[in-house]
Amino acid sequence: MFLVSSYTLAVVFTIITMLCWGSWGNTQKLSAAKTWRFELYYWDYVIGLLLTTLIAAFTLGSTGTEGRSFLADWSQADTANLVTAMLGGAVFNLSNILLSAAMAVAGMAVAFPVGVGLALVLGVLVNYAAAPYGNAGLLFIGVGLVVVAIILDAVAYRRVNRSTGNVSVKGIALAIAAGVLMSFFYRFVAASMSDDFANPAAGKLTPYTALVCFGIGVFISNFLFNTILMKRPISGSALSYKDYFKGNFLTHLTGVLGGIIWCIGMLLNILAAGKAGYAISYGLGQGATLVAALWGVFIWKEFKSNDPNVKKLVTLMFLFFLSGIVLLVLAGM
Repeated sequence: MFLVSSYTLAVVFTIITMLCWGSWGNTQKLSAAKTWRFELYYWDYVIGLLLTTLIAAFTLGSTGTEGRSFLADWSQADTANLVTAMLGGAVFNLSNILLSAAMAVAGMAVAFPVGVGLALVLGVLVNYAAAPYGNAGLLFIGVGLVVVAIILDAVAYRRVNRSTGNVSVKGIALAIAAGVLMSFFYRFVAASMSDDFANPAAGKLTPYTALVCFGIGVFISNFLFNTILMKRPISGSALSYKDYFKGNFLTHLTGVLGGIIWCIGMLLNILAAGKAGYAISYGLGQGATLVAALWGVFIWKEFKSNDPNVKKLVTLMFLFFLSGIVLLVLAGM
C-alpha cells in the first residue's frame, strides 16, 4: 500500500487536508444555501465520502509492498478495532451535521472558526494525551494562538450583526456543539490503527481499512442522525425521503463532490500521521478553519460591514490562526 515516507511529505499532505477540509463547505453554499436544504445535501455528501474510502482502499490501499493490502487487512482485523473506527465515523457524522446546520444558520466564516477551531484545540489535546509526539511547548502555544483567533472571529461576527440584530446565538451554539464532538472522532480512528503502518500489528488496522470502517460508520449513522434532523429540522419545515429525489443531477453531484473533497483530506491526514504523529497531523489538518474563513470573508462576503474595527478584527484573526499553524508545523521538526 502507499505510505508517506518523510515528515516533509507529511506536512504537504496536511496542508492539502487543510485545503480540502476548509473548502468542502463551498459545495453546500452552492447548492443547499440557494435551492437545496442542507439536510438533503448531506445525503449526497455522505455517499461521496463512502465511495472515496472504497476507491482508495482498492487502489492505493491494495498496491505496493509495504504493509497489508486492504482485503488481507480486513480479514485479520479484530472486531473491536473495526467497530472502534466505525464509532469514529458515527461521532464525526453527528458533529459534521451540526456543523452543516451552523453553516446554514450563521455562514462559513463563523461555523468553521468557532466549530472546527474548537475541534482543533480540543482534538490536539486529546490526541497528544493519547500519543505524545513533538515539542509540547510549541504545540500548546500554537493551540493558544488558535484560541485567540476563535475569540476574535466571534467578536467580529457580533460587531457585523449587532446593528441589524441578526446575531445567531443558535448558529454559534451549534458550532460549539459540533466542535466538541469533532475533537473526539479522530482519536477513535487512530486507536483502531497500528502504530507502525509499514509493519502493522496483528489485529490492528492499516489507514485504508480504518478509513473504510470510518466511512461505513458515517453512512449507517446518517440514517439515524439525518433522519431525525429531517423530521425535526433546526429551521424550516419537516422533510421526507421523497424530497431527496426531487433534486436534479447537478444538485446531487455537488453534494457528492463535497464528500469526495472532505474524504481525500481525511485519507491524506491519517497517512501523514505515520510520520507527523496524530496530534500534529490532526491539528494541521484542522487549520481548515483558516481556509474556510478566507472563503467566507472574501468569496461569500460574510463579514461585509461599514465598521472599520471589523476589518481589523478579521485581519488579526487570520494572523493568529496562521501563527498557530506555523508553530504546529515546527512542533514536529
